[in-house]
Amino acid sequence: MARFSRSDFRLFLFGLFMLMALGIIIVRLWVVQVIDHEKYAKRVGSHSELSVRIPSVRGEIRDRNGIPLVQNRASYNVDFYLPDMVSGYRKRMGSLPLLNEQRNIHGMKRDVDVSDVIKIVNTGVIPRLQELDLARDYNAARLKKHYDTNSLVPFTYIEDVDFPTIAKFSEHDVGLPGVDISVKPVREYLYGAFAAHILGYVGMPVDINELPDVRKFNFYQPDVEGKAQIEKAMDVYLRGKPGVRILKRNAKNIIEDDEHIVAPEPGANVYLTIDARIQYIVEQALRHPSIGRGAAVVVDPNNGDILAMASVPSFDPNIFIPSVSTKDWTGLMKDEAVPLVNRAVSGFPPGSTFKIVTAMAGATKGLANQKFTCNGGIQYGNHYFKCWIAKNHGRHGSLGLSDALKVSCNCFFYQMGNAAGGEAMERVGGIVGMGHRYDHLGLSDQKEGIMPGPARRRERYANGRWTSGDSANTSIGQGSVLASPLQMALAYAMVANGGTAYEPRLVKKVLHPDGTPVRNEDGSIAVPDEPTIRYDLHQEMSPEQIEELRRGLWKVVNERGGAGGNGTGSKGKVPGWETAGKTGTAQASNKGQPESIAWFCSFVPYDNPRYAIAVMIPGGGGGGAVAAPVSAHILKQCMELESGKLTVALKPLAPAHSDHPNAPIAALPDYDTLAATSADVDPSDTVQTAPASDVQMSSTTASERPDIRPEADERGRVRRATAVRSKPTPTKKAPVVRRAVPVKPTERKREEEAQPAERDNFFQRMFGPRRPSHSKPTPPPQRGSRH
Repeated sequence: MARFSRSDFRLFLFGLFMLMALGIIIVRLWVVQVIDHEKYAKRVGSHSELSVRIPSVRGEIRDRNGIPLVQNRASYNVDFYLPDMVSGYRKRMGSLPLLNEQRNIHGMKRDVDVSDVIKIVNTGVIPRLQELDLARDYNAARLKKHYDTNSLVPFTYIEDVDFPTIAKFSEHDVGLPGVDISVKPVREYLYGAFAAHILGYVGMPVDINELPDVRKFNFYQPDVEGKAQIEKAMDVYLRGKPGVRILKRNAKNIIEDDEHIVAPEPGANVYLTIDARIQYIVEQALRHPSIGRGAAVVVDPNNGDILAMASVPSFDPNIFIPSVSTKDWTGLMKDEAVPLVNRAVSGFPPGSTFKIVTAMAGATKGLANQKFTCNGGIQYGNHYFKCWIAKNHGRHGSLGLSDALKVSCNCFFYQMGNAAGGEAMERVGGIVGMGHRYDHLGLSDQKEGIMPGPARRRERYANGRWTSGDSANTSIGQGSVLASPLQMALAYAMVANGGTAYEPRLVKKVLHPDGTPVRNEDGSIAVPDEPTIRYDLHQEMSPEQIEELRRGLWKVVNERGGAGGNGTGSKGKVPGWETAGKTGTAQASNKGQPESIAWFCSFVPYDNPRYAIAVMIPGGGGGGAVAAPVSAHILKQCMELESGKLTVALKPLAPAHSDHPNAPIAALPDYDTLAATSADVDPSDTVQTAPASDVQMSSTTASERPDIRPEADERGRVRRATAVRSKPTPTKKAPVVRRAVPVKPTERKREEEAQPAERDNFFQRMFGPRRPSHSKPTPPPQRGSRH
């Protein structure tokens, strides 16, 4: 019997081990492929899809008549898909330029070698773009940060490309992997600076990683969001719903095709109470060459609708789209006239225009028919409060309310304010909205102003005591009283309609694209198209008492002579229409510098008021000489528009700007001839009974800061002196804009460097339209980031 040698025995054991191992592998494969087939089939399916978020399209903003003010347009950007550029550079050069940086790895700082993506772009991409005269300076630090933190989303090299640049990209073979032209909808403010302080602007979210749905997608394209004013306040309605694109990825990690697409839903359309034609009239009126700063508000006294609101100087919100340059933003911030400020909702001392609030407070206390005597002044405490007429050693004598309004007798209102009491003035001022913000309007930068009174004094000071001197100062709109043109327009609208205080409205309705109203979760209409009454003074004032107030405002504009003398607002008269109003010229302090504020508040027609207005001009020498002509000019055109005598053709407006915005205005030259007019000053406004109050200017908050595009840095500057330009290839065809630029070899040298012809960029395959291709798409880079 043959005996096995030791080596044969070892070989037998090795063979037996191999057979057992092979058997185990076969059994395991059978378990995986047969028994656990469904389990792994599901797992493979879940890893064969990529979800791409498709940004929604914002709704439009329109005026009350449906005229579009804000729409969307196509923006063409030159994008760099950086992973493609890096892999293309490696294929051409064999290796990558590296940088040694400190990185935080597992909680510890370590030195690691990373790709120098800036050098790759500057040496591998920019020279070719220079040949075609397409290279632009860029911020290299921003590009590197983008590559380090968000490389799977393209870096925007050039925003909002102009047509000649698009044509060059379309006509010439760029021949570079990762260079694409992308198309996306962006905001367009159709009429430039028109209504800029109402509409606001949009921008990208500050922190994308904090967005609620960011973890739901493999690749995330965020929606722009409203940053200020109506764009911000109505963002939830304007934004719409994003779509999703599901892409199939095979076992080799190559994206093959779309699995399905859910199209984004457009946002709702927001209709404002603004009448674009009246807004245009007001904007043009405030562009009078003598006006450097100012504001005007027109409201409908019958329902509280804001028909127009304008402030100068102004700005063009289109400069914020897609992002604002550092130069433009710095220019806005350094402008001494601060064009971003909405003076229509900023607080200023109202001066004699406030006397109508004192008159209403007195009427609620039964003082509408009370007469008070003016002897040139009156003593309260240790201070003697003078009337303006005392300057000429005069006196008004005994006056009733309407005549006191006509001649703006300070002594009369000192006494009425004290007789009514600080509580009554504070309460009526609150009814018309003074000292309050109208947050529902959607104007994020509005100021509440100051309505002083005993209650406010107690809130601010534990032992605060309201004195008769405080009532005297407040009664003529001096002391610490601050009101915005919007608040004063609402106060005069209340008098115009006979005593009803309406909540002001700026948004009229919100409709889906199909015209149906947007509803809340409970099924109610989100923005009802109906007025809201804030308070009705009819329960405290008789029609006769209200008419006494209204008659006094009529006398200011129309009566010459009579008790006390002439009215002070004759330049506010609207030809052909009975007009009522009140002048005012308050003393203010702006950044520590004293200046006068010219006011005129008015309504027309007298018997059936349809428009109430407040005009405020800083630096104006007198309400009657400066603000009243502006009001008359606006209201005249409003009435002509209503009667069909005037047609307004909307045109884009450049930002209102003055080279000397702080220059004083003694009297406003005529609108038609620009000839100087004689001054018509309310002399009562020259009396200063208390230190001038600081104005409350609206301001841009941190959350409202737009996307600021950084300037090019040193490594991002294109060295144009060394650029080699080639002659463009002549073509008879009109340039065609393409979504992506395919890479096609044109030279033997570049044949070895270029990616396969007809290859779609990876990001393009996800976000762009499908197009036929005979080559296999390049798989996406293997990265751990999901978005």
